Amino acid sequence: MPVLLTFGDSNTHGTPPIIDRAEYRRFPKGIRWPTVTHAALGSDWELVEEGLPGRTAQFDDPVMGDYMNARPALRMALQSHGPIDVMTLMLGTNDVKTRFATTPEQVTAGVAGLLDVAMSLDYQARHGGFRILLICPPPVVETGPIKTEFWGGAARSQALARHYRALAASRGIGFLDAGQVIEVSPIDGVHFDETAHAKLGEAVAKSVADLI
Repeated sequence: MPVLLTFGDSNTHGTPPIIDRAEYRRFPKGIRWPTVTHAALGSDWELVEEGLPGRTAQFDDPVMGDYMNARPALRMALQSHGPIDVMTLMLGTNDVKTRFATTPEQVTAGVAGLLDVAMSLDYQARHGGFRILLICPPPVVETGPIKTEFWGGAARSQALARHYRALAASRGIGFLDAGQVIEVSPIDGVHFDETAHAKLGEAVAKSVADLI
């Protein structure tokens, strides 16, 4: 049974567009995109969801906590699960928050570090070799109840796709530009609505199928 590991942030976790910042919500199975992908791939696949709201590609978050840094989290995920056959990686949205003062190149460098971990001889050997699909998240829009956290982030996120594409090509891995498939919700400018989850889930399934 092939195993798919989906590693990411709140949009992999299934967080709906935020209306009330004090309220925790999550789309159910069948709505959030990893489960849509799983259904499209077929029942012979196993799904492991590793999405954490607030996760960054490289930063200890001074507000949300050090554990938002994906670097140790990815190592834990790769040691907790397995053997896996395909891993999707979609991060970078939280890295464009104002408090991190990043450039698109710096965000891409953080993702590159995660790819170096996943593609290391140790982890590839541990899982018997696995494929990777790098997904560039759609650009954020500075609107809604969390817009102040992303001040300046729209411009930074719009430049990520070309950098991620080049990075994926340099590593010889799969690439999907989610911004060509979906848009973020106008409610909060960061998260995906149900329709977007459905479209992205189908697109990821196609991309995963093309990898194997």
